Amino acid sequence: MGMTRDEYQTIIDNTNAASVKVAMQTDVTIADCFESLVDNAPDSTFLIFEGQTFSYAEVNQSANDYANVLLKHGVQKGDSVALMIENRVEFFYAWLGTLKVGAIAALINTEAKTRAVSHAVTTVDSRFVFVGIECFERYASGDDRLFGMPVMLVDDAFISSDAILPPDLPQLSQPALSHSADELAKVSGQTFDPSVRGDLNNADNACYIFTSGTTGLPKAALITHSKWLSTGQRWLVMAPIREGDVFYCTIPIFHGAGLMSLFSAVFAVGGSCVLRRKFSARNFWKDIAEHNITVAIYVGEICRYLLQTPVCEEEKDHSLRILLGSGMGIDIWEDFQSRFGEHIHIREGWGATESNCNMTNFDNRPGSCGRIPYWEKTFMRMVAYDVETDAHVRNEEGFYTLAGVNNPGELLGQVHTGSGQVISPFDGYTDAEATEKKLLRDVFEQGDCWFRSGDLFREDDEGYFYFVDRVGDTFRWKSENVSTTEVAHQLADYSDAEMINVYGVKVPQTEGRAGMAAVVMQQGRSFDGAAFFAVARNNLQPYAMPLFVRVVTAADLTGTFKLRKVDLLRDSYNPDRFDDPLFVLDKEAQTYAAYSQQALDKLGVSPCD
Repeated sequence: MGMTRDEYQTIIDNTNAASVKVAMQTDVTIADCFESLVDNAPDSTFLIFEGQTFSYAEVNQSANDYANVLLKHGVQKGDSVALMIENRVEFFYAWLGTLKVGAIAALINTEAKTRAVSHAVTTVDSRFVFVGIECFERYASGDDRLFGMPVMLVDDAFISSDAILPPDLPQLSQPALSHSADELAKVSGQTFDPSVRGDLNNADNACYIFTSGTTGLPKAALITHSKWLSTGQRWLVMAPIREGDVFYCTIPIFHGAGLMSLFSAVFAVGGSCVLRRKFSARNFWKDIAEHNITVAIYVGEICRYLLQTPVCEEEKDHSLRILLGSGMGIDIWEDFQSRFGEHIHIREGWGATESNCNMTNFDNRPGSCGRIPYWEKTFMRMVAYDVETDAHVRNEEGFYTLAGVNNPGELLGQVHTGSGQVISPFDGYTDAEATEKKLLRDVFEQGDCWFRSGDLFREDDEGYFYFVDRVGDTFRWKSENVSTTEVAHQLADYSDAEMINVYGVKVPQTEGRAGMAAVVMQQGRSFDGAAFFAVARNNLQPYAMPLFVRVVTAADLTGTFKLRKVDLLRDSYNPDRFDDPLFVLDKEAQTYAAYSQQALDKLGVSPCD
């Protein structure tokens, strides 16, 4: 039984009140919050990592040492410190140490290399860098600017440095490079004085969290202490999180979902967290059982991977109560709950790391990412978007029009009114030009300003929202709009596939874009064109059936398990650009046939340019 509109609105009002309360406590930063938890329960477990347990006091002491290393190198309040460390306890030493001195932590994707890592570290003018030994080869693939600042190699008890560091790297001779053991020995026994962060305000920046970079170099989003802390307080209202909960993090903590969304909740209740270096579907339920985990976070395709694992004893009568995250497709939602438990509270939500608005599904409505009970009580709006012209729909006066019920539209969050009254600030990125691109002006009145999500949604008649696609991913074919997300969901009945990524490709001398699917097969399975055709024909309108299928060996995923399409779009259906098997729709034979000129002629399309 779902909530009434009033019940739903009450939770929204209470979450907003929680954010306001945090913002009012201007002298409380993330470091202050952590140090208070240490004072209140120093021996309580903070982290469990690879068989070891770390108390709040132990993590705090090591973080103090890292803070003293930064002070020794002249890092001051407001400086930027880059962190490139995989999920392990040393990440928290470096991150908390950075915040303790009032510096800003720039969280670098641990898979970044060459141009991407150089851009990330330098775009925020880093003064110091913590690099995990496991990331150093990728870090060193960047340009010379990366060694124009002090770099501390953070050793890993589980990895041999000899196996990681190539002896012929010229950067190893740089005087700015040092090992953590040497640096920490120099500050051993020193106390840390938190007054060095002085009058730091919770409205000041705490972190630079980089976007996924699916369409270009990542942008550094500004995250204040207040925004980070309020996320945890909001979760206490939105989900039945309570003192004593054990959290589980399997996703990268260099990203907002892991570090901000999950660990802010850990801080909010003074809880403990089981941290995994990498997500493992095979070990997920084993970890739940071993540690009596009650709260876990998911993103992207994680829940689909869990459904594909063989049934295990640990997934029955388990302790998991709450799943926080985004990306739970409607095509797997009910199967997930049916297999793993109807009692699990799924808190599917929407909200980018940098956005000034968000929503969450409070009552397990399958497939929904949230609800707006009353439009007059929110600063969000959904505006009509024409995917054919790739533009918003405007009225005779030139202002934007609302999408309305059951019509896809782009979600916006108001920044300020036409008179300049601030409604919900958008902190944006370090790049002013990138910040401006996320804003729309003169939307409903002259002078107003709105954050654009870049996401298309559909609202039902009860006010629940369902993700449709990214702007630009929905395409036009045969005078019809085709949602790549919806097509992928419908094709999920093809059970031999592990993952299906749908996108639109240009066909010469043809208007619009044709559907194409990149398919990852289950281990030991081969692509069956006739079976795939049957699923597509039974589940999709004729215009939505993919014209081409590319069988790839692995899905191209971001660090947070979101499907990337940029390389697939570039390759299109030109077999000269890749070695993967390529198939073409053959309606007459009711199959997808191997690519050939004859198959293209039968379909009536030209070869790819």
